Amino acid sequence: MLQASASRTAQTLTCRSSTRARPSLRCVNASPKAYGVLLFDRRGEGASEGDPHSFGWTFDKDIQAGVRFLKGRSDVEPGRIGGLGLSVGGEMMLQTAAATQDLAAVVSDGAGARVVSEELADIGGVERVVNAPLLAVKTAALAVFSNTTPPANLTTYIACIAPRPILLIHAAKGEVDNKTPGYLAAARGPAEEWEVPKGGHTAGIRTMPEEYARRVTGFFDRTLR
Repeated sequence: MLQASASRTAQTLTCRSSTRARPSLRCVNASPKAYGVLLFDRRGEGASEGDPHSFGWTFDKDIQAGVRFLKGRSDVEPGRIGGLGLSVGGEMMLQTAAATQDLAAVVSDGAGARVVSEELADIGGVERVVNAPLLAVKTAALAVFSNTTPPANLTTYIACIAPRPILLIHAAKGEVDNKTPGYLAAARGPAEEWEVPKGGHTAGIRTMPEEYARRVTGFFDRTLR
């Protein structure tokens, strides 16, 4: 989802499905500042056409298309476009920000592991030895059957976002991966973290809507000035 406003401020917002989009809209509209919103479903999901990819390896192209759309609008001020992504959308928002300077700030909620190198980073010893071949096969199978080249490790992309700021949100309990510490360490620019105490993976927007809105819109209010 991407947004633009009459105040010449824009926010990009992506989500995995239309059901997650609705609370995201309420989150952005909670700000005292006016934000416009462009919302879209992931490729092959909801109202979007195309072939879906559960790990979102090609989703960056769709986000970049949305950013180009916003840049072409007269009510969007260049340099004031930000992005909010949940789960796979959060991972791909970070990857997209590394490829384009047009995203001035990014909020990534629930970013996890997408490729074998990211998954192996969380394990060691015998478990790593046992799981490495299985994880490599999984990544290879995804690449073959989706006809898509696996992306680089997300830490590589995060390092390229600097000096633009990022906010990483993750659940205190029930998160799919424990990637936030590594992703924060990879950031070379301003990086903030919020650990959501209630709910699991990307549930904060529903379990703590007021606090979620305060955190996210406050971040954009500061960074998209």
